[in-house]
Amino acid sequence: MDAFVESENLKKPRPNHLRTMEILRSLTPQQKLAQIFKLNERTLNLMKIGLRRRFPNLDEAALHQVYLQMRARCHNRNY
Repeated sequence: MDAFVESENLKKPRPNHLRTMEILRSLTPQQKLAQIFKLNERTLNLMKIGLRRRFPNLDEAALHQVYLQMRARCHNRNY
């Protein structure tokens, strides 16, 4: 990403940022992990929706294969 674009994004007003940080700091480690799992599930669901829109003619089995291929490409292999 262009450095100029990144610096422009940092200048956007974020009125709820401090409150969000307070809430996140107050969470227990277990609650933080639960939030991570929820976010991951939502992200995967959005990916499935996007794939369905991108490939409307694929049947469910073929779409699932595309989904698995995309997940394999996104997997962090550092672990």
